Amino acid sequence: MKHIELVDGELIIMDPRSEFHVSVVDGLLCELRRQAPGGLTAVREMDVVLGPKQRPCPDVSVVSEASAADLDRTYYEPGDVLLVVEVVSPSSEIRDRETKPKRYAQGGIKHFWRVENSDGLPVVYVYELDPAASVYALTGIFHDRLKTRVPFPLDIGLDVLVR
Repeated sequence: MKHIELVDGELIIMDPRSEFHVSVVDGLLCELRRQAPGGLTAVREMDVVLGPKQRPCPDVSVVSEASAADLDRTYYEPGDVLLVVEVVSPSSEIRDRETKPKRYAQGGIKHFWRVENSDGLPVVYVYELDPAASVYALTGIFHDRLKTRVPFPLDIGLDVLVR
């Protein structure tokens, strides 16, 4: 099945995902679900409607359990989403590094992570929204272990995310 998203009014058909991408998404999904506090859960590849021509599909999102309980749902509103994660692929570098973070910030999503492949190991860039400017500020770069208190306490060994 082809993966399609709408960014800046353009339909984007995504290339097949690499094993690195699939492995990191699977690992983050499991860890975020395991470590999320009550009332929150992690979901994979669900659209976030940011506007009439903005419907990106993050690799992983942390959303309210109440919104995830609606099994007929095909998208989330920004108010449902606490964190979005994009795992960068060669074919999506500009969108994942520039375009989509800008749109997520403008939509008011408080936290954004970008995961890069560094010689087969994940590096996580963690951002937090500056609500006054509607832009993300880099709050950390994690190479071996992602340990943070926001958006909730997390401790993830990054080497376990790749098979």
